[in-house]
Amino acid sequence: MSRTAESQAEFTMDYDRLKEIKAFDNTKAGVKGLVDSGIVNIPRIFIRPPDELVEELLQGKSSIHVPVIDLSGIEVQDHRKKVVDEIREASENLGFFRLINHGVPSSVLEGMIDGIRKFHEQDAELKKEYYSRDPTRRVRYQSNFDLYQSKTANWRDTLNISMLDSGHIEPEEIPAICRNVSFEYINHVTKLGETIFSILSEALGLKPEHLKDMECAKAKSVSCHYYPACPQPELTLGASKHTDPAFLTILLQDQIGGLQVLHNNQWIDIEPVAQGLVVNIGEVLQILSNDKFVSANHRVLANRVGPRMSAAFFFNGCFAPPKIYGPIKDLISEENPPKHQ
Repeated sequence: MSRTAESQAEFTMDYDRLKEIKAFDNTKAGVKGLVDSGIVNIPRIFIRPPDELVEELLQGKSSIHVPVIDLSGIEVQDHRKKVVDEIREASENLGFFRLINHGVPSSVLEGMIDGIRKFHEQDAELKKEYYSRDPTRRVRYQSNFDLYQSKTANWRDTLNISMLDSGHIEPEEIPAICRNVSFEYINHVTKLGETIFSILSEALGLKPEHLKDMECAKAKSVSCHYYPACPQPELTLGASKHTDPAFLTILLQDQIGGLQVLHNNQWIDIEPVAQGLVVNIGEVLQILSNDKFVSANHRVLANRVGPRMSAAFFFNGCFAPPKIYGPIKDLISEENPPKHQ
């Protein structure tokens, strides 16, 4: 038996995972509760399997940079064409790009990060009022939405604000401690999303309003993540490798970093840019574009430094009533048949 196989066997024996998950879930205190208790070794449910950790050693790290695109002046035709070209290239090759001068005020960005911190660092008993695993609740706090399904838990807690049914939320539904900043942030990013969808439409050779008319921006949700400092970051992740099951994601991250995108089997660091936002293509937009745009795997590293805060704003299309999306007809032909049914 190889050393990896021995390690894997040892990892899985004499271990009641479900019992440990339930014990963690029942605290309703999340990962922050573990950190506040003074733990030195992270619980087993957060430790990645040995074969995954070995694979990590074999994967290289890329020196490629995710492009930074300046949105200022897009009402001027020449500059807009330059932005469309830059976003097209990034969407086709990496599926990720960073934006500056995007129109969301710095005070709103800073306020949102501060609001996320205040929610997660308030008294635990106040937070517990929002703790739920009911996906129909419009505002809920939890640690790991897939805690009972995933093979490894991630080192993060989340406040989720869902606008999937109507595309809107009333301010009083949001926790008071972060209500005003969250509502203001949602309004600004909704507007920015419409701008990005118009640019992406042009990047696909379509009319600017094409994706908006398909209601790509109708249903929305915001995941307000809190990644506490981790005593053993090499054993776990803040967010496992995944693609986003949405049209588009706009991410606000603080200056700690840890976000990476996978490109040619190498991880690329997506460094924070002051007052910048990260945009990535979701799975549904890749389907709509007939694979012209790429929905790339990405993840978040755990870190000894923290807490790290981020807000992932998802544009989810049309949920009520549900709508079936497929490749846009204008983008398919005999030479370029549909790659998805």
